[in-house]
Amino acid sequence: MPKPDPDSGVEDVTLLIMEWLGEQGVAPMLRVDVERMREQARVDLRRRRRAVAACHKDRRGLGRRVCGEGAALPAGGWPGRPHLRDPPRNPHPHPHVALNVTTAAPPTRSTAPTPVPVPLSVLDRSHTRQGRPPGEALRDTVRFAQRAEELGYRRFWVAEHHGVPGVAGVAPTVLAGAVAAATRRIRVGTGGVMLPNHRPLVVAEQFGVLESLFPGRIDMGLGRSVGFTDGIRRALGTEKEAMDGFGAQLAELAEWFTAGARAYPQVHAHVAEGLRIPAFVLANDAGAEVAAAAGAALVIGGPKGRDGMRAAIDRYRAAFRPSPWWQEPYVVAAANVAVAATADEARRLLIPEAWALAHSRTHGVFPPLRPAEEIAALPMTDRERAAYEAGLRGHIHGTEEQVAAELATLVADTGADEVLVTTGSYDRAALLGSYERLARLSGLTGAAAPA
Repeated sequence: MPKPDPDSGVEDVTLLIMEWLGEQGVAPMLRVDVERMREQARVDLRRRRRAVAACHKDRRGLGRRVCGEGAALPAGGWPGRPHLRDPPRNPHPHPHVALNVTTAAPPTRSTAPTPVPVPLSVLDRSHTRQGRPPGEALRDTVRFAQRAEELGYRRFWVAEHHGVPGVAGVAPTVLAGAVAAATRRIRVGTGGVMLPNHRPLVVAEQFGVLESLFPGRIDMGLGRSVGFTDGIRRALGTEKEAMDGFGAQLAELAEWFTAGARAYPQVHAHVAEGLRIPAFVLANDAGAEVAAAAGAALVIGGPKGRDGMRAAIDRYRAAFRPSPWWQEPYVVAAANVAVAATADEARRLLIPEAWALAHSRTHGVFPPLRPAEEIAALPMTDRERAAYEAGLRGHIHGTEEQVAAELATLVADTGADEVLVTTGSYDRAALLGSYERLARLSGLTGAAAPA
């Protein structure tokens, strides 16, 4: 049997077998122009390589284009970003398009959505539901994390909100420990620990314990928010002005992971010293420079619109200082994303949280989530209605095709390295279905085809 041409980059077994059968006279009816087909394969190979190079040419994400169908990524990870894992899987096992020697018909074009070109992660706030105990929400979070791991999401984070009836996530490092113990591979972290509520030494020690118990799987997400009301802030022993010291707290926290804080000589966070836990700063457009100065990754949403988000990211990248946490800027775009069979069903998933947020803005309390059907029948004042409708705007929702296109636009506009999905809803089954659809359209490793 003839050997593959080592210079062609073509090793199509079918092609070689067909050539050999022709030479042996075993199949005289299979008259295949081998050289013509081999040349076509070379052309296909060059075209695919050019496509991959073009759609991933900018290693920092600026000007990124979404890869076309079948574009392969190197086994080592995303170009220029070897620390990222789980690229979309190549539908063909070889770098060239497999040749079909039995028909001259053109290949059928897939109608599947183009995979999202960056990893996806999850933030779950442990929302409570009307009439259900808070403990159930915490147990739901742990089960949700297990399913997110099965689906192939990159990270699973939990939140910190004190004195809020609609959120059970009050102790993020404790809950993160439970999630990490119930999973095996997915990275686990906080989104985030609010530094003004804690002493940096205690935070360093808590994450040192987590990293020691679950090495290589812990993320340290940090924020600067304080309590929702004056009473909660007083109970926590802090005030609004504490947010102004966030940058100094980040600097002190970093010192506890090295040789100890200079302000406290001979004091050490022994369980944390020498550990390198990736740090992420949750920020709006005003906090981008703080993340850059700390050398942390930036997690940012778009409360003021896409333009403000882009401007903040640009400032972050320009001002970034390398640190033991990160050597290069890293941007995580946070977004509410809902996927369903129809756009109306996807929008319905967003209604419970939008209503709870509107209620908090008009009544001062974020309540447990209620079913979308109940909310539709509720009487609302003009002020409540305006806040509710505002809460439904600016999110990514729709069918798989619609959401894939919107996510691709988000990544292209921001150059984000990762997307953090933060959606919550009353209907847990429908919410999980949304995350399953999202995993499937993103080409994650554990996502199954629809039943």
